[in-house]
Amino acid sequence: MSQPDGRLSMDLDPFERPAQDECGVFGVWAPGEEVSKLTYFGLYALQHRGQESAGIALSDGERIVVYKDMGLVSQVFDESTLESLKGHLAIGHCRYSTTGSPVWENAQPTFYTARDGGLALGHNGNLINTPELAAMLPNDRLGASTDTEVLTNLLAQGGGRTTEEAALELLPTVQGAFSLVFMDENTLYAARDPQGIRPFVLGRLGNGWAVASETAALDIVGATFVREIEPGEMLTIDERGVRSMRFASAEPKGCLFEYVYLARPDTTIAGRNVNTTRVEVGRRLAEEHPAEADLVIPVPESGTPAAVGYARGSGIPFAQGLVKNSYVGRTFIQPSQTLRELGIRLKLNPLRDVIEGKRLVVVDDSIVRGNTQRALVRMLREAGAAEVHVRISSPPVMWPCYYGVDFASKAELIAGNLSTEEIRASIGADSLGFIGLDELVAATEVAKDRLCRACFDGVYPIEVDEASRGKYLLEKACGAPKAGSPA
Repeated sequence: MSQPDGRLSMDLDPFERPAQDECGVFGVWAPGEEVSKLTYFGLYALQHRGQESAGIALSDGERIVVYKDMGLVSQVFDESTLESLKGHLAIGHCRYSTTGSPVWENAQPTFYTARDGGLALGHNGNLINTPELAAMLPNDRLGASTDTEVLTNLLAQGGGRTTEEAALELLPTVQGAFSLVFMDENTLYAARDPQGIRPFVLGRLGNGWAVASETAALDIVGATFVREIEPGEMLTIDERGVRSMRFASAEPKGCLFEYVYLARPDTTIAGRNVNTTRVEVGRRLAEEHPAEADLVIPVPESGTPAAVGYARGSGIPFAQGLVKNSYVGRTFIQPSQTLRELGIRLKLNPLRDVIEGKRLVVVDDSIVRGNTQRALVRMLREAGAAEVHVRISSPPVMWPCYYGVDFASKAELIAGNLSTEEIRASIGADSLGFIGLDELVAATEVAKDRLCRACFDGVYPIEVDEASRGKYLLEKACGAPKAGSPA
């Protein structure tokens, strides 16, 4: 484990990282508005999508200024900084690294001098043909080690073309997941990969427009949801309004795991509220895996909607049996070995009076390595639970993701190596049940063939070349220093 550096440690247990999405992106074009503050609050709403770094690029029509640093949105920006960022156009980004180390050089938005001005870009997703794209650049053109850096550099090269022309030529060659916000001095651009793997939406402000990874970010800045940005679509937003161009045919494959864990519950995806979907998943889970129990308790926060649904579907009373410390999971101070051995107790504490002597159904969103659930079951038994029945509101996660979710490798995924019964025995539960894939899909009300389910069934919508895999791929290629793993 790397030495503490005064920055963020991603979790308290170095052996159990939850699934992490890569980033949240936000963009706004609104003359006369305080766009730096709009972007700040948009990123604040998207903080769950990335906690390693945050940044804003802003233009006043003459030049682009980029301000970014390691840390949470509220740690990177303060009132005086935002007041100094004046303009009518901005993009913002909060990052969790899936390509490249969590270091300042890899924070976004990225920036390059382009033609007669500048170009700044933020990216949510993960590309799978990064080596081929990087090979199009001179060896000395990479200042960071991310697929985003490669994209920004290629767009900035221009060759006498406008930003729009360069983007329409480049984007058809880009493979993988990408929801992009980028800008020159006068125009905001937004582009989404042909599969539409990561969510991306357009909103209307009173005096402008906003784009964001999730509808919740539009809500917080007072923007009205207009529509989803279509797979294979690029938008340009300037004084002429919003113009739409298509750079590829749509082949929708939205990420199913967004419904399980990644997206905020108050976000809407494909016309359906995420919380509503999660409650329905819990109801179906109760039908598929019933249990004789006294209480249904969630693992907060992500297990709560499904636990509500399980309680409704089963008729077993719902209760809050665990209290979460919301301020621990992203800490500046790495815990001592003694505290680390307490593991989950630093994040969750049982309500003994609620659970003592009770048969519990414990609802969680997923099992990755199993360490968290193992510690949780042990803690609940020590607090007096008579029985612990674990129910999971996703199918077993058996395959890694190459499109922007930082799962463990297949060798590290407990469900990739053990049967359900073996997992149950490993975590010490009295019983264990996962929602079936078809039941989860049905709860989303999206057709199965329009969803990416690769982490559950191993069917990847875009073929991934083995040589193009790996978080530190570009660092190996260019010899850049690699920081310690976020785990």
